[in-house]
Formats: sequence, C-alpha cells, structure tokens
Amino acid sequence: MAKKVSFMGIFLAFALILSYIESLIPFFYGVPGMKLGLTNLLIVLLLYLSDWKCALSINVLRIVLVGFLFGNAFSILYSLSGGLLSFAGMCLVKKFFSLRMTSVSVVGGITHNLGQIMVACLVVSNYQLILYFPVLFLGGLVTGLCIGIISNILYPYVHHIILSEGEKS
Repeated sequence: MAKKVSFMGIFLAFALILSYIESLIPFFYGVPGMKLGLTNLLIVLLLYLSDWKCALSINVLRIVLVGFLFGNAFSILYSLSGGLLSFAGMCLVKKFFSLRMTSVSVVGGITHNLGQIMVACLVVSNYQLILYFPVLFLGGLVTGLCIGIISNILYPYVHHIILSEGEKS
C-alpha cells in the first residue's frame, strides 16, 4: 500500500510540474484555452502502468490543485469537464476496443475538447460555440497524437523503473 501511495505521489508531483510548464509555454491555436495537454501524458501512462482508479485519482487531484494554484473556479470547472470526459473516453476505448496507447491518447485529446466546449456552451448559454469544435477536434487529434507517441516512447522506461523499484523492496 505504501508503495502505491508513493508511486501516486510521484506521478501527482510530475503532473503538477507539467501543468506549470504548460502554463509557461506560449501556445495559441486560435481558440482560447487550447493547450498542449502535457499532463495527459501521465494519465495515459497510468492507464497502462496501473489501474483506472489510480489514474482517475491523479487526474482529479491534479485538476483541482492546478485550479487552486494557477487558475480559478471556472478553470477547475472546464478542466474537470474535459478531464473526466477524456478519462472516461480513454478508459472505454482501452477496455472495449483494445486500442494502443497512441489511439487512446487521441481519443483523450478529442473528448477533452468536447467536454470543455459543452460546458462553455452551458456556462455562457451560447450554443453556437459548438462551431469551434471542428478546430478543437483537429487540435485534440494533433496534440493527442503527439502525446500518444511520446507516451509510447516513455512507457518501456517508466515501466522498467517501476519494476526495478518493486524488486528492491
């Protein structure tokens, strides 16, 4: 149990660091709020290294903490809506369609943007915002693909480190 808690703590710390780094990167896609999704890298890795409960815990904790540290209540609302829909989408396609890490990440990128645009439509009571979705779809596709490729590259190394640490105890 203590191993899993320290493992989760390390991933949460990395998620917070990646969120901070992402906030410093000037990235403009033409749509307000669009980001690279660097922290999704950790969530995708966790889905393959651990169970969904661990990945969900890290995802929600990261969103709430980052919202309090670098954002506000609305940023938490938007991030939670995108993060939870993305997480559900990734879990479902991983489990029922046995997709590879890159494809799961692409689904995550697209559904994250879908969740955020849906909440934006509700919050501002302007359903024409959905017209941004084709741009968001493309953005989620590209960033999800990049994050998925990086996840595939990192997975064997992270998996090896976790296995090595497990053998030491």
